[in-house]
Amino acid sequence: MPECNLTAAELTAKAEKKAAEVMERLKSLSFTIALAESCTAGLISGLLANTAGASSVLWGSFVCYMQEAKVSMLDLDNEKLLNFGLVSRETAYSMAKSALQKSGASVAVSVTGLAGPESDGKVPGGTIWTAIAKNNGHIETKVFNFTGSRNTVRILAAIAVLELILENCKI
Repeated sequence: MPECNLTAAELTAKAEKKAAEVMERLKSLSFTIALAESCTAGLISGLLANTAGASSVLWGSFVCYMQEAKVSMLDLDNEKLLNFGLVSRETAYSMAKSALQKSGASVAVSVTGLAGPESDGKVPGGTIWTAIAKNNGHIETKVFNFTGSRNTVRILAAIAVLELILENCKI
């Protein structure tokens, strides 16, 4: 992926620009957004909140890094988390769906992954699952495999999620 050749500062600038685009798009649609973030630990919410007027669009965020947080904050099924794994399509799907239901927002996005760079023995480092849930019932999941430092992977994941929002929330 070309972004991997960018510095952390360049990646952050790209993420900030993309977040501003997302906020403008969501404002133009009169949409609100909720996030359920694991490996990005609130990074995406922070990027969106840095945009003027964020309070009219950003409902809030569930930052659920540990398994227990996903269970208590999003009511995810502990047994399903154990069966499918914390970094899986099913977990991303459930996180987005629950964030949408709990928030009442127009759209909810989730991100769960292993920033790495090392593997946990089950999932390669850099594996990121995302999902976007819209209040019309549509839920889409997507997987990414990034390389680089933990910080690079987290920023790349944030950019990917912001792009997913733009792809799915059209005027």
